[in-house]
Amino acid sequence: MPVCHFIGIFAAENVENAPQRPRNGTNSRMERTLVLLKPSTVQRALIGEIISRFEKKGLRIAGMKMMQLNDQILEEHYAHLVKKPFFPSLKASMMKTPVVAMCLEGVDAIAVVRYITGYTNGRKADAGTIRGDYCMSNQQNIVHASDSPEAAIAELARFFKPEEIYDLGTLNMDRLYAVDEA
Repeated sequence: MPVCHFIGIFAAENVENAPQRPRNGTNSRMERTLVLLKPSTVQRALIGEIISRFEKKGLRIAGMKMMQLNDQILEEHYAHLVKKPFFPSLKASMMKTPVVAMCLEGVDAIAVVRYITGYTNGRKADAGTIRGDYCMSNQQNIVHASDSPEAAIAELARFFKPEEIYDLGTLNMDRLYAVDEA
């Protein structure tokens, strides 16, 4: 049976108090973050290409599944947008096809994923970022990525059961980081 670690899920509110896992003889903390490959990714057959961008950077996939989103999960996930006039179209677009939910991990994974994905509006995103290379829309913008440690903890718990996230241990750590980084 896989061993699951949600960093900080049972710890205090901020990530500084999150449990730390020893890596390569150090006591460095790895972050985990949620990435959703949106229906625009699925419809355009870009799933493999987008996943490849994260893996080539050195982020590890600790959990991944395809799932159909429903009203309940979308209203919870986008609770801050429910009252906005564009929410019905956002919700409809997120239910067009299944999404791919991923738990990615790495040192500073949240910031690294946000940097790779680029600015929310694809028209304003830098070339070389996922959104800068693959979209022209603010809403059909290929991916969702957690924006903070607190959001990552809540979102991972929303989209994954504990047993769906795997502890990869030190797998490939020596190829991704210097001893004192991981």
